Amino acid sequence: MRATFTPYQIGQEEEYMSDKQLEHFREILLQWKNNLIIEVDRTVRHLQDDGSIFSDPNDQASQEAEFTLELRTMDRERKLIKKIDNVIKTTCDGKYGFCMSCGAEIGLRRLEVRPTATQCIDCKTRDENQEKFYAR
Repeated sequence: MRATFTPYQIGQEEEYMSDKQLEHFREILLQWKNNLIIEVDRTVRHLQDDGSIFSDPNDQASQEAEFTLELRTMDRERKLIKKIDNVIKTTCDGKYGFCMSCGAEIGLRRLEVRPTATQCIDCKTRDENQEKFYAR
């Protein structure tokens, strides 16, 4: 579940990544992180409460497959929480919102869609195209 927010309305003469904008993104990131933590906790409770031993091997296999999928999802969510924590730190050091490859502005709308973005759309597209080329 992603964070819900009101799109940022930039003021006249407002500089990119002003304190007000940084606070907007910190709130988005913190809300997203809190939603992920709730999901991880819910998954842990489900795994603890619903673990049963079935006499039917098919039922047991189904449960194990379900638990494996939930554990994989939970692992992804925990990694995303770490990534969000790292991105929140960049909102304090003046690096948030700027491409780590070329230094250009990432853009408010791109960050609202993907608040953990670390590259502008041009650099990200170039990297993805190189990945496709070398994956052949």
